[in-house]
Amino acid sequence: MTDDEDTPPGKLSAWLWPVVGAVVCLGCGLAIGLTMEGGGGEWYQDLMKPPGNPPPWVFGPVWSVLYILMGVAAGRLIHRRAMGTVTLFVIQFILNLAWTPVFFGAHAIGWALAIIFCIWGFLALTIRSAEKVDHLSAVLLLPYLFWIMYATYLNAAIGWINRA
Repeated sequence: MTDDEDTPPGKLSAWLWPVVGAVVCLGCGLAIGLTMEGGGGEWYQDLMKPPGNPPPWVFGPVWSVLYILMGVAAGRLIHRRAMGTVTLFVIQFILNLAWTPVFFGAHAIGWALAIIFCIWGFLALTIRSAEKVDHLSAVLLLPYLFWIMYATYLNAAIGWINRA
C-alpha cells in the first residue's frame, strides 16, 4: 500500500504536500524579493563588496532553487505530522523572510547579521530534528544551510568593510 492509498479523503496526498510547500516557500520568497527595489537599489550597489561576492543576477536563481528545496522538505515534514520540526522550520523561514527588508530596506547590516545567525541556529535545529523523522527532508535543507553560511560571510564582510 502506498502513502497515497493511506491518505484519507479530503487530505493532501504524500506527493501533493511537497508541491504545496514549494509553491508557498517560492511565493513568499518572490513576494519579499519584489518588495525590494531592484535588490537594494543604489545603496547596495554603492557598498564595497568582499572577495567572492557573486554578481547580482546569481541571487534570484539560487534563492528560487533553495525555496523549492525548502518547500519540498517542509511539505514532507507536514505530511509526516512532524509538527515540532515544522515549527522550527517556520521560525527559521520567518527569520529568512525578515532578513531581506532589514538588510536591503532598513540598511541595518548589523541587525541583518544578527538575524542570519538566528536563521543558522534554527536551521541547524530543523535539520537535526528532520533527520529523526525524514532523512530526505534533512538532506534537502543542506544546500540552504551551506548558502546561509556563505551569506553570513557576505553579510559580516559587507558590514566590516563598510563600517563608518
